[in-house]
Amino acid sequence: MPGLLRGVARTAVISGTATAVSNRVSRRQAGRWAQQEDEQTPAAPPRQTYNAPAPVPAPEPAAAASMDTKIAQLKELAELKKQGVLSEAEFAAQKSRILEL
Repeated sequence: MPGLLRGVARTAVISGTATAVSNRVSRRQAGRWAQQEDEQTPAAPPRQTYNAPAPVPAPEPAAAASMDTKIAQLKELAELKKQGVLSEAEFAAQKSRILEL
């Protein structure tokens, strides 16, 4: 039995070594072939890159919103406050923003 195990172990070591050497030779040869292909292949033209268009600047606010527009916005704001959607603080903040325009 010990002779059999020794033979199996020796076969496994030899097989593993042969596989490792074979893989290394294959990788080296593939690297050489790839290098030869790179040398034989003409250089590819440079790739075009996509340049995103410049962002469009935000339109400048109107010089002065018309009084009718401001009144309509204030009425909508008051309606939202009356419905309970806006608190008193939110209403005041939005009201001041509309009046500043």
